[in-house]
Amino acid sequence: MLINEQIVLVTGAGRGLGAAIATAFAREGARVVINYNRSAETARRLADSLGDRTIALQADVTDREAINRLVEEANQKFYGPITTIVHNALSDFKFNGDDRQRLQSIPWTDFGAHLDVSLRGALNVMQAAAPAMSKLKFGRIINIGTNLFQNPVVPYHDYTAAKAALLALTRTAAADLGPHGITVNMISGGLLRTTDASAATPEAVFDFVAGLTPLGHVTTPAEFADSVLFFASPWSRAVTGQNLIVDGGLVRN
Repeated sequence: MLINEQIVLVTGAGRGLGAAIATAFAREGARVVINYNRSAETARRLADSLGDRTIALQADVTDREAINRLVEEANQKFYGPITTIVHNALSDFKFNGDDRQRLQSIPWTDFGAHLDVSLRGALNVMQAAAPAMSKLKFGRIINIGTNLFQNPVVPYHDYTAAKAALLALTRTAAADLGPHGITVNMISGGLLRTTDASAATPEAVFDFVAGLTPLGHVTTPAEFADSVLFFASPWSRAVTGQNLIVDGGLVRN
């Protein structure tokens, strides 16, 4: 299925990286569901700017009933089922290594908050959308990870552990859903210049990371979003259960 034939749900798309991903899909002609939790104003403004093939819908990804309602509303709006999921939603978080929680003091509740959004959120959207994908014999599920579980240069314990768990779910889901024509993959970025989450990162850190990458600069949200399109496109039809790192070559598999 071509991208311009797809109905794409992007979770956490009201701002930051999610907004860049939604914009990339809209540019390619897809119908796009901009999911948000609390970023109502920016999500609706984004939907208005992208045209009548987009809609902004509120739902907390940790709430299965709310996700079910979102999926049904999207089906009615676009006269068809969601074919593609990009699970990008992130618990409130700031990338600032100087202000991070240390292992000796970090509470389990911090882990739980990230696991709720990253892992439970992914499970909720997959379970809500996969039955219709199975009937179509087509589906694309793309989870957003991090290069920190490959190279934990800054030990954000809670965030990194939750994303590592999401990679495990990505691979097990790929095995279960593959026979139904559904691929499940992950794309893992590093520090992005700049999102709401990375705005707290000192400028010197951006410069340091840029100097370590072969491309000589920090990846932008728009560059990252273009890589997401690959996993939704026909050119990735034989790829599933994989984790693609998009960070300018900082981490190399």
